[in-house]
Amino acid sequence: MIEVVGIRFKKAGKMYYFDPDGLKLERDQYAIVETARGVEYGMVIKGNSMVAEDSIVPPLKKVLRAATEEDAKTMEANAKKEEEAFRICLQKIARLGLDMKLVDVEITFDKNKLIFYFTSDGRVDFRELVKELAAVFRMRIELRQIGVRDEAKMLNGIGICGRALCCATFLGDFQPVSIKMAKEQNLSLNPTKISGICGRLMCCLKYEEEVYEELNRKLPYVGDIISTPDGTGEILATNVLMQQVKAAVRKTENDAPTIAFYHVDEIKVIKSKKKRKHEPVPEELKAYED
Repeated sequence: MIEVVGIRFKKAGKMYYFDPDGLKLERDQYAIVETARGVEYGMVIKGNSMVAEDSIVPPLKKVLRAATEEDAKTMEANAKKEEEAFRICLQKIARLGLDMKLVDVEITFDKNKLIFYFTSDGRVDFRELVKELAAVFRMRIELRQIGVRDEAKMLNGIGICGRALCCATFLGDFQPVSIKMAKEQNLSLNPTKISGICGRLMCCLKYEEEVYEELNRKLPYVGDIISTPDGTGEILATNVLMQQVKAAVRKTENDAPTIAFYHVDEIKVIKSKKKRKHEPVPEELKAYED
C-alpha cells in the first residue's frame, strides 16, 4: 500500500494521484503540485489515503504545498490572461484564414505554457499561428486538436433530458458507447433521439447497460415457443424492465390464438430460435459511434 492524495484540475476532470510528501490534505482543499507539464493548481478530491501500489503509475509526482490566498489570486489573474489569449487567437485565426474552431485556452499555473484547444474537420497547418502567438505572449505555445465530445465537455450545455451535460458536470472519463447498447435497451435507432449535442451517441446509454444485459439474459427470444399456464404459445415481444413476455397462446392446436402477457417465471421455453430480433442498424447511424 502507498499513501496518496487525489487531485483534479478541472471541474468534472479526471482525478490524478499525487504523493502528499508528508502533507495532510483534506477534501475540497486546494494544492500546488508538480505535473508533467509544470506546476499546477488543483482541488483535492480525495484526502490522504492508502491505495494498492498496482493502482498507480509510478513514479508519483509530489504535492509541493497547500495553496494560499495568493495562489488563488494568481489563478484569477490567469483566467483574465486566458480570456485575452482567446480573443487574440480568434483574431489571428481569422486573419490567417485557418479552418479551425477555437474552443478553449488554458494557461499553466506557473505561466510557463499557453494551451489552445481547437476542433477541425482535418489537419491544420498552424505553424505560423504558433509563431505569432509566441511573439505576443512570450511563453511556450501548444495547440491541441480535440474531438467533438471533448468540445462539449469544455463548453457545457443542456442535454435533451433538460439537465446540464453529464460530461461537463461529473464524468471524469469518456466511456465507449456503441449502437449495440441502444439495441440492447430496445431504443429507437433514430440518431436524433439517441445522440447528444456533440453528435455522438449519448454517454447515458452506458449507465444501465450492465443491468439490461443481465435482464436480457433471463428473457427468451422473440419467436421462441413456450409453455404457459394457459397452454403453448409463441413469443411476440418482450419487456426487459418488467421481465414480461407477450405471447400468442393456444390451449390446443385447434384453438384460435389469444394474446396474453406472462412474467418470465411463469413460462418455460420449449423451442428456442436463439436469435433476438433487433431493428436493422442504418448505415448512417454507424458514424455516431466513437
